Amino acid sequence: MSGNPVEAAVACVAAGGLIAYPTETVWGLGADANSERALGSLRDFKRRGETAPVSILVADAEQLADLGFDFCEGARLLAARFWPGPLTLVLANRRRFARGVARADGAVGVRCSSHPIAQRLASGLAGRGLGPLTATSLNRSGQRPARTLEQARCRCEEGDASPFLLDLPGPDAGGARASTVVDLTGSRPAVLRWGALEQSVLEPLLQEMASG
Repeated sequence: MSGNPVEAAVACVAAGGLIAYPTETVWGLGADANSERALGSLRDFKRRGETAPVSILVADAEQLADLGFDFCEGARLLAARFWPGPLTLVLANRRRFARGVARADGAVGVRCSSHPIAQRLASGLAGRGLGPLTATSLNRSGQRPARTLEQARCRCEEGDASPFLLDLPGPDAGGARASTVVDLTGSRPAVLRWGALEQSVLEPLLQEMASG
């Protein structure tokens, strides 16, 4: 495997493996969102069923059209204001990913992280025509997400099929709450989870969108 940790992580994803990587909120668990085998390994690691959807990571908003997303006006507005950052947008999608990524109606959550390592990963995978990478949190179902490198290391050592831990010099995960999740598939934006992007910052814009 490559001596460059980011290249090694990309190679791991290309081979159907799992990786652990930092974001500006918590540590993420990455797998190729197009690979049934990789998503099966992710579900086994997290001990979760196929009915719980999994968000994906993109390098920038420009990737959305290529991935089959409906990049509506509301999504453009929120992405321009808050991406890269701790905001997940749930958008209608016309592409088929591996089972367990999309919601029952085909919608997929999309995340664009501001963490430099997450950015390098997303860009590296896109540059090789791989991915996108999943952006679910690094923890078993019912556990708290890993917020530090040491917590991530412990999570990766639990059980079989341990994820490749992307341990690089530089910033750790931000240690904040997980990303705020906004569903844009309906007639009005709906917040599915309040997280690191605070309500006082986001709510006025959502109200403006809903009344526009």
